[in-house]
Amino acid sequence: MLDNSDAFIALPGGIGTWEENFQIASWALLNIHHKPICLLNVDGFFNKLLSFLDQAGEENFIPHSAR
Repeated sequence: MLDNSDAFIALPGGIGTWEENFQIASWALLNIHHKPICLLNVDGFFNKLLSFLDQAGEENFIPHSAR
């Protein structure tokens, strides 16, 4: 998936979608890739996840760039 992609777009989905998106995000933090990552936030589906990531960044558990 990584080698054949120019970017990553996550649509609303279940736990498998979240797992894949966090894997791609962690690879970006580890400098394994520098490709864009996008959440297609249909009807605010990802709002609570984004709030969680904001809080984790504010409390220094993750870098703000992970948001």
